[in-house]
Amino acid sequence: MSGKSDEIKGRVKKAVGELTGNQRLKQEGQIDKVAGKVKQGVDKVKRTLQGK
Repeated sequence: MSGKSDEIKGRVKKAVGELTGNQRLKQEGQIDKVAGKVKQGVDKVKRTLQGK
């Protein structure tokens, strides 16, 4: 998955967790969201280093 799709998946999981009161799902969503942002940052650095 791309970083952006991981971030979106995380947002959805977090929202569902908040709506249902499921703390585990909420935490998983937060982790996925952060992981997606990290992937996006790594990809940006790679593109910069490659000169694209």
